[in-house]
Parts: sequence; C-alpha cells; structure tokens
Amino acid sequence: MELRQARYFLTLAEECHFGRAAARLHVAQPALSQQIKTLERELGVSLFQRSTRHVELTEAGRHLTPYARTLVTEAERARVHMAELATGRAGRVSVGFIGTATYDVLPRVARTVRSRLPHLTLDLRGELITPQLVDGLLTGTYDLAVSRTSAAGVEGVHITPLRTEPLIAVLPAHHPLAADRRISLSALADEPFVVHPSQPRSAMYDRVLSACARAGFRPSSLVEVGETATLVVLVAAGHGVALVPRSVQSLRLDGVTYVPLAETETIDLILARRAHRDSPAVQHVASIIEECVRP
Repeated sequence: MELRQARYFLTLAEECHFGRAAARLHVAQPALSQQIKTLERELGVSLFQRSTRHVELTEAGRHLTPYARTLVTEAERARVHMAELATGRAGRVSVGFIGTATYDVLPRVARTVRSRLPHLTLDLRGELITPQLVDGLLTGTYDLAVSRTSAAGVEGVHITPLRTEPLIAVLPAHHPLAADRRISLSALADEPFVVHPSQPRSAMYDRVLSACARAGFRPSSLVEVGETATLVVLVAAGHGVALVPRSVQSLRLDGVTYVPLAETETIDLILARRAHRDSPAVQHVASIIEECVRP
C-alpha cells in the first residue's frame, strides 16, 4: 500500500462519499475511484460497499483503517523530523567543556538548549582539559568545545572568542590571608600550588606559572590534578593554594575562600569547532553557547 493510497483510503472512509473525498484531496473523482480499485486489487479484498447513494467500509476496510492511519501518521512524523534536521532543530550535538567552564557555562547552555530546541539531543561532557578537547574535536568525539586559547592554531580547528576573565586565588578557609579583600600574588610565594596538569596545550598550567613568574617567584611545589572540582577540594584539605578563573566561584565548597588578586591576571575562554563541518544543529548550539557566555 502506497502512502498516497493510504491517504485516499482514509479520506474516503471519513467522508463515505467519492465526490466529497475527491474535493478534500483536490483530485478528480475518477482518479480517486481508480486508486481505490487498484488498492483493493493489490490487497485482494473489497474495502468499500458502494451504491448509487451510499459508500461504507466493509469489514476488511475497518481492519485496514488503523494500519493506514499509522502509515500516514508515521510519514508525517518522518517529514517533520526531516524538516527539523534540515533546519537544525533536531539531531545530536556533542559538546565538551573545560573544567573551569563546567560549573557556570554548562548548566546555562543545557537549560537554554532544552527550552529552545526540545527535539535536539545534547551530549554534554564536563571537567575536561584542553588537550582532551582538541583531540576530541579532531576525532569527531565532540562537535563543539568550550576551551582555552591553547586550542588556537591547531589545523582544522576554528576558534571563536567568548570572554576574558580574571584569575583569583583559592585559599583554605583557615589561611591567614583568607579574610583579605584582595591579595598580592607575591604573598603566596612560599605556598605549594595545586594546578592543572602540565600537558601540551594545557592552558591553565602555563597561565598560572607565568603569573607567578611575573610576581617574582616559582611555586615551591606543585600538586597536579585533572579536574577543577578536585583541585578546589585539595585546597580545602590544605594541600596548597590555587589560581582559577573567577567563574569557578560558582563551585561552592566548604573549607575554601576565593580572594581577588591585586594584579590583573586574566585568561580567555573560547569556542572551538572543526572548520567547515558544521551542521545546522551544531550552528544553533554554537550560537546559544556564545549567547550564554558573552556579557
């Protein structure tokens, strides 16, 4: 049974009149009659009892009705879904987030996409570092990556700047400087530092050590951890101090205090994607990320 035949059959079943059914379908009555006869011949049953004044379903016609309705309904669902895919309102988009963007950017993006694009499946992965995000983009694991500027310059990766934010100090709550409104980075010269790993393209590691060098020192010892949440937990446990982007303050844990620096030390957040390979759905999500992050 063809889709057109199913539509003709259902319309005639509802109208029980060839003339009215043909008018609804915008076809000539003989064409409708021919299609119904062809369908009956293909199925080997009579679907309608006909008289000069009356048309009604046979028992076989009544049994066929739900199947025909399912066929037409599923065809319409497929049409709508294909239209949504074509316009980027359906599909699947995978986004990876740098650890320090996991706590403020990821929730806002998730809420906005769910509200505006309810038929789009969003795969979100947080607490990643830039090398993992760049590799994930290049292998197709991620369609988009909210990352740091060390992803720039990688062949095949397109970069969009999102924001620049200051670095702040994370101190144990019992630290002598924890109550200060602002501290100089040089005041932490004798402290062990908890930092992100020193992998190639690891932006935070290089940024923290560069800031310390400008303040005239190199940390006496370094504790490297991959996840920002773990970094803050280790600070709370007294393993050292840390520098993080200001947005990490949204990760509120007992036992730590966030203190602004007297110096102006900043770090950039960017949106990375594979060059020239964006689907409409990826473009929609990229626009939402930019909206959610930019001031």
